[in-house]
Amino acid sequence: MRMRRHFHEEESGAIDLAPMLDFVMNLLIFFIITAVFTKELGLTVNRAGASGGESSGETSSVLVTVRGSGEIWIEDRIVDVRAVRANIERLHVQKPEAGVLLVADKDAEAGVLVQVIDQVREGGVQNISFAGTR
Repeated sequence: MRMRRHFHEEESGAIDLAPMLDFVMNLLIFFIITAVFTKELGLTVNRAGASGGESSGETSSVLVTVRGSGEIWIEDRIVDVRAVRANIERLHVQKPEAGVLLVADKDAEAGVLVQVIDQVREGGVQNISFAGTR
């Protein structure tokens, strides 16, 4: 009987790790499944002059400038943000292979830039390059 009691005492002092391992496995499965469904949103940015091998015969881009004061210039004309789409559509018909070069002052508001980018894309141009002024 003494041996049996001794065996029983050792068993009661041990920690059972099986429930903890089950819990960790469930957490691991949960994080793997949720990581698959995570999709990050963002813009693809083409910086002007980033590629050194540009050919001189390449088509010129439509120049859109956003000033720090909020003015929007398209090809040497001041336009309202609501008129960007119409101007881009008109210029895209004239030069269908040309992209848009968006030059922004460092003090330009991000909201105005996003509105201009949206209007350019709605105007039918997906090739947008970015440049900044100091």
